[in-house]
Amino acid sequence: MIKWFKNIEGDLAIWAIVGFMALLSFLPIYSASTNLVYVANNGTPIFHLVKHAFLLACGFMIIYGVHKIPYRFFSGGSVLMIPLVLILLAFTLAKGSTIGGANASRWIQIPFIGIGFQTSTLAGLILMIYVARYLAQNKDKEFTFKDSVFKLWIWVALILGLILPANFSTTAIIFLMVLMVAFIGGYPIKYLASVVGIGVLVLALFVLTAKALPGVLPNRVDTWISRVENFSNENAEEGYQVEKAKIAIASGGIQGRGPGKSVQKNFLPQSSSDFIFAIIVEEWGLIGAIVVMSCYLFLLIRILIAAKKATTIFATLLIIGVGIPIIVQAIINMAVAVNLFPVTGQTLPLISSGGTSIWMTCIAIGIILSVTANKEKEVNADNEENPLDVLHEAIG
Repeated sequence: MIKWFKNIEGDLAIWAIVGFMALLSFLPIYSASTNLVYVANNGTPIFHLVKHAFLLACGFMIIYGVHKIPYRFFSGGSVLMIPLVLILLAFTLAKGSTIGGANASRWIQIPFIGIGFQTSTLAGLILMIYVARYLAQNKDKEFTFKDSVFKLWIWVALILGLILPANFSTTAIIFLMVLMVAFIGGYPIKYLASVVGIGVLVLALFVLTAKALPGVLPNRVDTWISRVENFSNENAEEGYQVEKAKIAIASGGIQGRGPGKSVQKNFLPQSSSDFIFAIIVEEWGLIGAIVVMSCYLFLLIRILIAAKKATTIFATLLIIGVGIPIIVQAIINMAVAVNLFPVTGQTLPLISSGGTSIWMTCIAIGIILSVTANKEKEVNADNEENPLDVLHEAIG
């Protein structure tokens, strides 16, 4: 363990804030888990705390391992991973399971360890790396819509098309992040406008087809529509969740009720995941809310600094592509808790319970740290076609 600390590289501020947020998560997870124990009759508080500690420990090992990989290897790696991601998404759509009472088949079970794996989070991460790769490789060329359709947008469409039926919010977040990275990467705005138009048209056709031919293809269109319709309806199920979250936040006051003294955790569904922010505010008050928001703000600042200091275009786009979604997801989670956004099922990164969310966030953090740990100044590093080319050049 001591040897690991000596070998830590990259932005130490990011290491520190990620470690602090991980430690911060233990008390609310332990407290909120009573909902799973006494309402869902699932395990004990100690069991859920130990499970969360195990997931975080694995997450930090992931960060350590990933940050030791030269970031250039992620470029070609994304090309190799795209077909695997498509297979996993197709399998999840056809044979996926539900977890924690969610009515969406988004998970597949990891053999032997019994942990659910949400394939859409891995798909989003791989897709962002692939988009950064494509934009970096074509930075000195004139983008043409025809060329980018077959080399970029067809893969974006396939991945998002397999995620959409079960998870609209994740699909929308990934799509917006792809557009953002494409814009930063110099992709023409007129082509982006065309992509947005096509995306809206496809979504509309999907919704109309699902409504006209119910049961033909798996989808959650009715759930999407009801969430929007019930956004301000306190009598609906989604309204019930948000109402309990607002009560928790309002009763927290400035200093909160105190650690473990939340009342609404016994009534609020998904209190340890989707609505963990409400429990934090109830127990730690406005002070706790400010601390949590400050953590994400500080992480955002360090991500932007790392992107600015990156020595290649690929490195910059890579940091933005895998880092900003973490912040966006956190904002959406907190916005749902205070009824500024419809219920989406997005967790609070590094704080909520859940193996997939923690591990995918840790992979993204590891990638960012890999870039910040890079000491070489290779101008053409983002033009690598395959990670094996780096080894070939070193030997040759």
